[in-house]
Amino acid sequence: MKKLVLASLLSVSICSVAAMSAELSGYISDSRCGAKHNTVSEQNTKCVTGCLKKADAVLVKDGKVLKFDADSAAKAKEFAGQNVKIDGTIDGDVIKIGSIDKAAD
Repeated sequence: MKKLVLASLLSVSICSVAAMSAELSGYISDSRCGAKHNTVSEQNTKCVTGCLKKADAVLVKDGKVLKFDADSAAKAKEFAGQNVKIDGTIDGDVIKIGSIDKAAD
């Protein structure tokens, strides 16, 4: 019985470590173009905004593309083509937004 309780506690602690609190900054792009768009410009914003009609929002950070969970993707779309600062959690390559704001240029 003690082994079962210990194993349960261990698995719960591992799961809680998997989703880490994070402060991230990067560029809101779309899943079609990904890291191709990673800087603010009128042309990039136009492309990202158009692609987001059929694609998912992603965060481009240091050349790496990170996905958002379903609820966070809707929040991120409002910042299409912009640099942002995000407070939230990250689990693997999936971000859950707590708050998102336009980053200071």
